[in-house]
Amino acid sequence: MGKPIFAATPNSMNKVTTLAEFIIERQIEFPGASGELSRLLTAIRLAAKIVNREVNKAGLVDIIGAFGQENIQGEEQQKLDVFANDTFLNALQAQGEVCAVASEENDEAIIFSDERSKNGKYIIMMDPLDGSSNIDVNVSIGTIFSIYERLGDGPITNDDFMQDGTKQIAAGYVIYGSSTMLVYTTGHGVNGFTLDPSIGVFCLSHPNMKIPSGGKIYSVNEGNLNHCPEGVKRYIEYCQSDDNDQGKPYTARYIGSLVADLHRNLIKGGVYIYPSTHAAPNGKLRLLYECNPMSFIIEQAGGKAIDGKTRIMEIQPTELHQRVPYFVGSTEMVNKAQEFMTQFS
Repeated sequence: MGKPIFAATPNSMNKVTTLAEFIIERQIEFPGASGELSRLLTAIRLAAKIVNREVNKAGLVDIIGAFGQENIQGEEQQKLDVFANDTFLNALQAQGEVCAVASEENDEAIIFSDERSKNGKYIIMMDPLDGSSNIDVNVSIGTIFSIYERLGDGPITNDDFMQDGTKQIAAGYVIYGSSTMLVYTTGHGVNGFTLDPSIGVFCLSHPNMKIPSGGKIYSVNEGNLNHCPEGVKRYIEYCQSDDNDQGKPYTARYIGSLVADLHRNLIKGGVYIYPSTHAAPNGKLRLLYECNPMSFIIEQAGGKAIDGKTRIMEIQPTELHQRVPYFVGSTEMVNKAQEFMTQFS
């Protein structure tokens, strides 16, 4: 077993708050939920621990590499993609609080028909394994989830999934890296929990997370820069010059896993950009289960998220797998990028 993240001492035992305890304490934030949301978050916690176990032993078993199929995005599915998707679907259905799920890995939304779930109160949008192309090279990957209430008591329709990001009641991500963390918000701030592998419990490690208002890190795939809008090119030139608010070039950091890049910038300050390109005029990232949940988290932490001009969470979805350009992070940096986008549009 690994060394406990939180050493147990007579004076520290009463200072450790587990995720389960934290969820129960925060039920007061949703007085009408009657515990359903807490049970739903518990299901996500369980699925994350199972996926984390498989991620950690991926090099030892036949679970890395390609599955042999493509998902709706035209991306080759990895074996761990499929495992993570099935794990979260099973955990969510078993809890009985979720009536339907939209996943990156499924062409169509999945509507549960069993007696417990069909009357569930919640809709889930999820990317079960973000950054999965990095699995084989041992780079941090993650899970992203977004929670909405269904619109009514009748049959689930497309409208239940086409709610804008301001309707989210909770969102979060799990990052599987040197340590495993679950970060989430219910609209009352952002809190992070680190998995203690010695006891298999998520413990509160990052209470009331706040993103710095400014930063010196920019995250963008510069290999595509020549195919990006002029405003993006000019902003990156600004970041690389001595003539900026730092008086020296910013630091470029790009992992290629959305969860990993945003997690770093949430803690250290920075801006993440995945703009439109000639090949992808609407951008690459998906609005419903990548951009909306991460935007909710970043905004709750004091940051900002736009598509270059418009607030991400105010965009009205029209498709399940809709893509949008994405600018997210420290407010001052996103504002500056927005200035360039407006000036050179």
